[in-house]
Amino acid sequence: MKKILTIVLLSCVIFSCKKSNFLDDKTNGLTEDVVFADSIQTMGFLNKIYVDAGYTFGPSRFSSAGGTGNTELATDNAEGNNNLSVWSDSYVQGVIGPSNVLTNFATDKDFWNTPYKNIRRVNLLLSKISGAPFAESTRKRMRAEARFLRAFYYHNMVAAFGGVPLVGDQVFGINDIINIPRNSYAECVSYMVSELDAAAADLAGVVYKDIDYGRITRGACLALKSRVLLYAASPLFNGGGITQSPLVGYPAADINRWTAAANAAEAVINLNAYSLNVDNATRAGNGFYQLFLKRVNSEYIFAYNRPAQKEFETFYLPPTRSGSSVMKPTQSLIESFGMIDGKPITESALYNANDPYLNRDPRFDYSVIYNGLSYMSNTGVKTTVLTYTSTGSTIANSTSDAYTSTNKFTGYFSRKMLDENLTNASTGTTERAWPLIRYAEILLNYAEAINEAGQPEKAIEKLILLRARAGILPGTDGRYGIKSNITVTELRNVIQNERRIELAFEDHRFNDIRRWKIAATVLKGYNTVDIITRIGTSTYKHTIGTAPRPLNFRDAMYLLPIPLSEIQKMPLMEQNPGY
Repeated sequence: MKKILTIVLLSCVIFSCKKSNFLDDKTNGLTEDVVFADSIQTMGFLNKIYVDAGYTFGPSRFSSAGGTGNTELATDNAEGNNNLSVWSDSYVQGVIGPSNVLTNFATDKDFWNTPYKNIRRVNLLLSKISGAPFAESTRKRMRAEARFLRAFYYHNMVAAFGGVPLVGDQVFGINDIINIPRNSYAECVSYMVSELDAAAADLAGVVYKDIDYGRITRGACLALKSRVLLYAASPLFNGGGITQSPLVGYPAADINRWTAAANAAEAVINLNAYSLNVDNATRAGNGFYQLFLKRVNSEYIFAYNRPAQKEFETFYLPPTRSGSSVMKPTQSLIESFGMIDGKPITESALYNANDPYLNRDPRFDYSVIYNGLSYMSNTGVKTTVLTYTSTGSTIANSTSDAYTSTNKFTGYFSRKMLDENLTNASTGTTERAWPLIRYAEILLNYAEAINEAGQPEKAIEKLILLRARAGILPGTDGRYGIKSNITVTELRNVIQNERRIELAFEDHRFNDIRRWKIAATVLKGYNTVDIITRIGTSTYKHTIGTAPRPLNFRDAMYLLPIPLSEIQKMPLMEQNPGY
């Protein structure tokens, strides 16, 4: 199985190396007629659309602009290198605008061109596939896959910009003059939901084997629909936008949108096709850790399969493990992790400020590298990671990972999705996939939506599943740290925090803090860091400090600006408010 999956991935990589014009998409230099008259070339063209699906998730999304990382760096979860040539740093400092949203930042992996390029590819495929040499059942399946991918790319744009132009099935040619207005947010949501429902119906009963593993399933269609409707029900888009313009959201709030979102998530749950990856017998929360090192598991609904590699180890590990230490966790993220009894650090009797890493939610240890943690070294044995700042942990000491003004350190390194047996310098690789949609998200989607619909106890049922998998203790009441008689408002905060912990570094936080309309609160001032001082030989003092990167969020930034180049080309295109 693993060899076959690798072959599939490598074929996709070949396609991704071919540069294509947005309006004149050829494959390997062949004409459209030649490509779609050949079954291998036609399938390869569809694979090409799959290849870009991980563009938002990749740990090197912004690397061509002088830095690495993805949108997690544009949140309160992580700090980078405070480089204004990197999109995420420019965003949080409030200097993003219509003229630089694309042109200065990683233009091959952006918010606008990549989705529309692939939407155009889908439309071209749909217009040609009826003449391709496949059985009708295969053509039907391929159409459904393509329609899902089109909805996926639209969703990424709508989450960023609000309503965007819907081009339907139209294939624009290189000589066409395009001048079309934006559709309303409601029209975009209705279109995506309709497309996903149709694709799901056409994929009913389709089972993939071997070389086709990883393709779009009915479950993936329903799962993306769940995400689309959850976003649509959220405060930013559900009558609480920065203006009442129908381009950027529904002008009036409707609680029934939360019910629709809950029903969509429940439809995925009721498929009984997915389950959490659980292993608390090996050690607490081991199922959570192992999940991210497997291409095949019960939890991934839509994943971006990768060849055997150690890319996360390369980007996230500290310098002593030959890593680039990108996406360094903030103190704020650290504090969001509760204790093994399920309670927050401010309420649990287990929390000790002098030994703050003891008895934490097991997901903490699998998400963060902290001072004193024993972790694999370049020599193949585990050694202690040191991040304190006093004598004994200095830049002159090559075994140290201490904070300095030059490395802009937060006191922590990312560990989420890493193989604990590898460093960037060691031999060996890991077979993994990037989790673009996984079952844990669906449980969180349901919990959030059903709580907002006024049924918090139903939400708690799903949170308990996640906390039990994480290795948290049930407590005498079996509520895993969630108090009895909790209100909708109280549980909202619990759910938002649970989502932050469970989905950390998985390309969700940027959208979440905007759709919840909390970005103006969490992206003000500075992210916090932990400055650790050693006292004696084994005691440490923790002082909360500030990261060097100023956070200057303004309300306009709840949506991204439409690129100026698009506004100039299409006079009917209306800019987002505040830009």
